[in-house]
Amino acid sequence: MNRRFKQAGIILAMLPILFVISCKTQKGKFEFVNPANESRILKGEKVALKLNFPQAEIDSVVYSVDGDIFERKTDTSAVVFNTDDFSYGNKRLSAKLYAQGKEDIAYSEITLVPPAPKPYAFEVVNTFPHDESAFTQGLYYDNGTLYESTGREGESTLRKVDLATGKVLQKIDLAANEFGEGMTIVGDKAYMLTWLNKKGYIYNKNTLQQVGSFDYQNSEKGWGLTHDGKRFIKSDGTNKLYFLDPVTLKETGSIAVFDDNGEVPNLNELEFVDGKVYANLYYGDRDEIAIINPETGLVEGKVNFVGLYDGKRAAVDNEFNGIAYKPDTKTFLVTGKLWNKLYEVRIKER
Repeated sequence: MNRRFKQAGIILAMLPILFVISCKTQKGKFEFVNPANESRILKGEKVALKLNFPQAEIDSVVYSVDGDIFERKTDTSAVVFNTDDFSYGNKRLSAKLYAQGKEDIAYSEITLVPPAPKPYAFEVVNTFPHDESAFTQGLYYDNGTLYESTGREGESTLRKVDLATGKVLQKIDLAANEFGEGMTIVGDKAYMLTWLNKKGYIYNKNTLQQVGSFDYQNSEKGWGLTHDGKRFIKSDGTNKLYFLDPVTLKETGSIAVFDDNGEVPNLNELEFVDGKVYANLYYGDRDEIAIINPETGLVEGKVNFVGLYDGKRAAVDNEFNGIAYKPDTKTFLVTGKLWNKLYEVRIKER
């Protein structure tokens, strides 16, 4: 037989099989079409959930978010997911299908995010000398006096600094096995964190003598510390801000911080100004401050400080860190770990 006829015969014989396979492929599996897995969705949107159903005849579909049922259907019509009813962050959408005596389930991992933060710029107002041996962890400006906390085991200090000259006027050393972190001033006391020792210290701000201490709770690391006039706010390097009782410094709650890309981790040194928390973001490859609403956890603005420091930078242990606010001039004092300069800057919306 002619080879061409043989090939044609084989193809014709295979057509019923190919047709069955094609039909099966078209049916596909039970899965989310919208929203796609790992989607970022602006909170407030109403999203029509669409799924691929392998068969038209179904008994019911149960829709859930993180295991909590929010809708039941007995047909394949679209369901509206109102994101306003849920908090920011990662969510797991699921749809459980009941059909022909069988069960199937589909998932879609999504993240509810806020609008993009407003971009802010900076203007350098003054430049001051800074102790380049200071591994800066916290700054606070208090009626003309600059307080600074420094880190590293065996080198950690709480100090008073002359802003104009950068000279250390007074200091107290932490124990050799303690790594100092952020600090703040409230009334006549200075409050300072340690990194991994799960303990903070309270000092008389005038004499720098220790007058008390406090233990950490769920947030076991110390990074940044500030005060909003009614409570302390603490960071621990995650994307959470923790609220502490103003007297006992025990945790009373926390809030997760998000921007339009999702969680914002590495929250470091903190400063509270006009209802917002200004937080250094601890990254070696960028110099950035996030402006956070502490009631919602949303990053409402970001300040890019790339290009501020003109000194040589090491890949690690030379990061941008330290924020102090000068209410008399409405400017900020910023520096970094082992920097030889401290800058007074004015922040303005782009």
